[in-house]
Amino acid sequence: MKILFVTNNINVPGNGICTSVNTTVQHLKERGVDARFLSGISKDSGVPQPDFPLDRLYFPIFQPIIDANGFSYAKRDRRVIRKAVEWADIIHITEPLLLQKDAIRMAEKMGKPIVGTFHLYTQNILTEIPLASWKWSNDLLMKNWMNAFFNHCSYIQCPTQAVRQLLEKHNCKSNLEVISNGTIIPAEPVTARMPSTNPYLILTTGRLCEVKKQMTLVEAMRYSRHSSEIQLYFAGNGVYRDKIMKACSKLVSEGILRYQPVIKFLTSAELAELNRKAYLYIHCSKMEVEGLGCLEAIREGAVPIIAQAELVGTTDFALDERSIFPTGDAKALADRIDWWIEHPREREMMGQEYADFSRKFDIGKSITSLIEMYQKALTR
Repeated sequence: MKILFVTNNINVPGNGICTSVNTTVQHLKERGVDARFLSGISKDSGVPQPDFPLDRLYFPIFQPIIDANGFSYAKRDRRVIRKAVEWADIIHITEPLLLQKDAIRMAEKMGKPIVGTFHLYTQNILTEIPLASWKWSNDLLMKNWMNAFFNHCSYIQCPTQAVRQLLEKHNCKSNLEVISNGTIIPAEPVTARMPSTNPYLILTTGRLCEVKKQMTLVEAMRYSRHSSEIQLYFAGNGVYRDKIMKACSKLVSEGILRYQPVIKFLTSAELAELNRKAYLYIHCSKMEVEGLGCLEAIREGAVPIIAQAELVGTTDFALDERSIFPTGDAKALADRIDWWIEHPREREMMGQEYADFSRKFDIGKSITSLIEMYQKALTR
């Protein structure tokens, strides 16, 4: 079975799609599936390059903004796309963008089955302009995505039930399979240990930007009764780095925070170690298809507090209301943080429950389901 993953880039640090598709391809190969990439080349020559490489597409003036937001576009080359599609048994699209549109057209001409994974909301594309909050603009873009991409797929991987419901709402004609992107789960169950409480390490991960709403966590410190006992850690990078740093420094100078917050991009190994040390993991994003960063945290025994909103699939990982707050509500977030700090026994118990719960999202199970989806696509 030869699977062609069509994605704009596979080596953008901090990009969730890159992380997810790389992990998926790695595990498919371990199962004997010949999975390869049609993708833009990386500007870093020291990392693996795609099997079917495309030049990177640069946008004058806007390229620094694109880079800061953790994305990269591939320049379309019909000869390379044709070669890649001819090689494959199945075409797997990962984004509803122009490269994928060309791959779909070529696959249909050759009679190759097409599947897809829903990784992006329309709001993710429109968020940098005022159109993101307008229903008509999102509906219009979703209609375009349905006609140009998703309705051409025989099957679509929906990482959460919320994604499946969204596609059903927009009358998607494809077969919809709820399959988590999954995470690597240790063979032996994790024994969650109570982390240090001097100070309380409060961790959030991901790209630092408006969509992820990390400023909610910063603002929550003004309402928390325990802010002077808390060490904030922002594991990531992005356009909001300076804004977050400035706001945190102000809290320190005002005496609200005693410990200087840390902002740092970490390797996977470093992040796993930090997750084990975290008293709480905070997920503030106002839109998230799944939220593997949160899943990686609870895998190590961290207790999450997750923003709840229509476009946040991450709330699927919350085991009860103590781990949920309304997105953007800093006071509610502070109340949840204080509750967990003031109830250490419950924190210790729930750390183990979350570690055990995460095992149902083992990437091995996701890969098995994906292979079954591919087999069905080949026989339709």
